[in-house]
Amino acid sequence: MGQIVFARVDDRLIHGQIITKWSKGMNTNALFVIDNVTAMDPFLKDIYTMSTSNTGMTIKVLTIDEAVNYWDKNNFENYKAILIFKSIDGAKEAIDKGLPIKKLNIGGIAKTKNSKFVVPNVAVRHEDLDILKKIESNGIEVFFQVVPEAKLVNLKDAIKLY
Repeated sequence: MGQIVFARVDDRLIHGQIITKWSKGMNTNALFVIDNVTAMDPFLKDIYTMSTSNTGMTIKVLTIDEAVNYWDKNNFENYKAILIFKSIDGAKEAIDKGLPIKKLNIGGIAKTKNSKFVVPNVAVRHEDLDILKKIESNGIEVFFQVVPEAKLVNLKDAIKLY
């Protein structure tokens, strides 16, 4: 039976911090990018699936529905996976559809004109904080942390920083 080791929102998806920082020491053997737009773009999907070919980890790029169905049908097989969402909305949809996430890390979201930084490299909109409150009200721990050695900021404190 597979396992969701870690779930993260990071608009960069797979990059060096995911490979060198987060996956190390977590006993993972797979990275699952869960994003509808990326999964439906054959070029992007190929880039991400090939991006870590030398790490020994399995990479899957899935739509939200594909990820939920994959979990429902066979619990991600024998994969110990890090789930990576491009957006908070995508993570919320996957959770609402049944992915059993216990902790959600908000790790890298670029600044836009409607967002503010709550920790370095993580900018959210007021609406994002409302969505995260809903996620947390379902018993899921929500925290902000760019890399493991950075200070962890819980949702309550992030809201104060906003």
